[in-house]
Amino acid sequence: MSHYEDIYEQAADNYGVITAAEAKDLGISDKEMSRLAKQGLLQRIGYGVYRLTHHPPTEYDRYAQAVALVGPEAVLYGETVLAMHNLALVNPGSIMVSTPKRIRRRLPAWVTVLNDPVKEKSTYEGIPSQTIMQAILSCRGRVINSRLQDAVRDAREQGLITKFDADILSEELSR
Repeated sequence: MSHYEDIYEQAADNYGVITAAEAKDLGISDKEMSRLAKQGLLQRIGYGVYRLTHHPPTEYDRYAQAVALVGPEAVLYGETVLAMHNLALVNPGSIMVSTPKRIRRRLPAWVTVLNDPVKEKSTYEGIPSQTIMQAILSCRGRVINSRLQDAVRDAREQGLITKFDADILSEELSR
């Protein structure tokens, strides 16, 4: 297989996104990644992060790109997790990503980095995220309580949380 085919196989499962570190694990150098970008097969979207130019867009692309841009320990956070699942009628102005590491690189304006430690992590649609339960709790004070109660109900109906978790959340939100 050619280098591009290797990259395509890796990136196709990640919303068309591949990092230079992932490419290096495939035996592909930074120089080769730059060459493929110059040929128009890849688009550089940030430091060490590329996107396939011929990948069909999905509703989750921006989420996957944001996490890749922030780094390997990054997860979607708070309102962004709720927005991804159409919960609580939230529409954050930027994609909120949490990481335990300090980020010095320049990021696009549509990505907001938080250094709020995420206790419970999960993966939704293949994208590292804060759990739905923790996302709802982290939105207290920023999202109207009645919307969070609706989010609990909707998350339960969609099978995103258990009845036990929904009961705990309802009790927490009623305080």
